[in-house]
Amino acid sequence: MIVFIARRLVISFFVLLAATVIMFVLTALSGDPLEDLRQDNSPNRAAKIADRTERMQLDDPIPVRYLSWLGNVVRGDLGVNRDGHDVAIILGDALSATLQLVVAATVMAIIIGIVIGIVSALRQYSGFDYTVTFAAFICFSLPLFWVAVMLKQYMAIEFNNWLKDPSIPPTVIGALALLGGLVFGALTAGDRKRRLLSFAVGFAVTAALFTLLSVTRWFADPGFGLPLILAISLAAAVGFTVLSAGLNPRGPLYAALGAAVLGALASEVLRSVLADPTWLEIIGLALVTVAVCAGLGYALGGLQRRQAITAAVLTGLFTGGVIFVDRMLQAFNGYSAAVRGRPISTIGARTPNFEGDFWQMNLDSASHLLLPSMALILISLATYTRYSRASMLEVMNQDYVRTARAKGLPERTVVVKHAFRNGLIPITTLMAVDFAGVIGGAVVTETVFGWEGMGKMFITALHDVDPTPVMAFFIVTGTAIVVFNMIADILYAYLDPRIRLS
Repeated sequence: MIVFIARRLVISFFVLLAATVIMFVLTALSGDPLEDLRQDNSPNRAAKIADRTERMQLDDPIPVRYLSWLGNVVRGDLGVNRDGHDVAIILGDALSATLQLVVAATVMAIIIGIVIGIVSALRQYSGFDYTVTFAAFICFSLPLFWVAVMLKQYMAIEFNNWLKDPSIPPTVIGALALLGGLVFGALTAGDRKRRLLSFAVGFAVTAALFTLLSVTRWFADPGFGLPLILAISLAAAVGFTVLSAGLNPRGPLYAALGAAVLGALASEVLRSVLADPTWLEIIGLALVTVAVCAGLGYALGGLQRRQAITAAVLTGLFTGGVIFVDRMLQAFNGYSAAVRGRPISTIGARTPNFEGDFWQMNLDSASHLLLPSMALILISLATYTRYSRASMLEVMNQDYVRTARAKGLPERTVVVKHAFRNGLIPITTLMAVDFAGVIGGAVVTETVFGWEGMGKMFITALHDVDPTPVMAFFIVTGTAIVVFNMIADILYAYLDPRIRLS
C-alpha cells in the first residue's frame, strides 16, 4: 500500500507540473491583460499600464514568468493578482464559500441518489421504477441555470410572499395528497389490491398532514416539539435496526429505541445549554452522544453487539440532527422579522450586517444555502440514481447473490451485506470525480445565486487574463483530483477483496 501511494504521488507530481506549464501558457496567450487600461481615459493611464506591466512581468517572456511563478509557489507564495491583491487570501475566501455551497449538496445527492437507485433496482419494472427512471431523465436533461432561476422565482420570491398568509388551498392539498398516495403505492410491493390500499393510506395521511399544517399555520411558527421529535427518532431507530441487524434478535432494536428515547429526553434536559450554544459545545454533545449510544449498544446488543452499536449510534446522531433542525425552526420567527419577512434568500452567502444568536446565524446560513443546494442536488441526483440502479441490477444477477439466496439467507442480508457493498464499486469512481470537481466550484450556480466561490474566481481571472489566480485554482483542483482518485483506488481494495494494490 505504501509503495503504491508513493508511486502514485511521484507520477502525479510530474503530471501536475507538466499541466501547470500548459495552463500557464494558455492563460497568458488567451488575451491582453492591459486591454481595459488601454481604453481608460484617465490622465494617469500610462502610470497604470506601467504599474500592471511591472506587477505581472509582462515585459518578460512567458517561460521566464512561469519559472518566476513556480519559484514563488515553492517558497509558499501564491503571488498577487493583477490589481495587487494577495491571491492566497482570495483563494481562501473562494474555497471556503465553495465548500459551504457544494460539499453538503454533493453528499446529499450521493446518499439520496444511491438509496433511490437501490430501491428502484429492487423494484425493477414496477411503477416506482418507471417513475424514478422518467424523473431521472428529466432532471438529467434540465439546464442548471433554468432550474436555478425557477427556484429563485417560486421557492424564494413567491414562497416569501406566501408566508405572509401561510394557508394551503384545498386544491393544492388535493394535489399533494395524490402525489403522496402515488409514492406510497409505488413503494409497496405486492398485488394490485395491496398497492391500492397503500395508495389510499398515503393519500389520507398526506391530506391530513397538510390540512393540519394549514389549519395550525405551522409555517408561520414552525417547530417539531418533543412528541414529533420522539416519533421521528423512533421511526429512524427501527429503520437503522432493519438495515444493520434486522428485527430478530431484539437486542439491536432495543438499543436503537433506547438511543432515540434518551436523545429526545436530552433535548428537554439540556434546554438551557441549547438556548445559545457554540459549535464547540455542539461537537462535544455529539461526541457524548456517540459514547452513550455505543455503550447502550454494547450493553443490549448481546451476540450482535457490533450491529447494535451501529444502529444505536446512527439513531443517536440522527436524533441530534432532528433536535438541531427543531431549534433552528424555533428561531424562524425572530429571524424572519430581522430580514423583513423575506427568510428565503436569493443571493449571496449571508445577510449583510445581520447579527443574531447561534440558531439565527445558522438559520441565515441555511436559508442562503437552500436554493443553490436544491439546484445542485436535482441535477446530480439523476446521475447517482441511474448509476446505482444499473450497478445494483448487475450485482443482483451475480452467482454469489444467487448462492446466498440458495443458502437461505434473509433478503435483507443478501441486499445489504452481499449486493450493496459490491454495487458501490462502480459508483466510487463517480464519487471521486464529483468530490474533486466540487473543489472547482459550480460556476453557473455561483453566478445565478451571487456566490464568490472558486468557479467565480476562475472565470474572473480568465476574463482578466490573469495567470496567477488561475494557477492557484489549478493547483487546488489538480491536487484534489489526484488525492480523490487515489482514495477511490484504495476504496476499491476495501470494497472488493479481490482487488489488490501493488
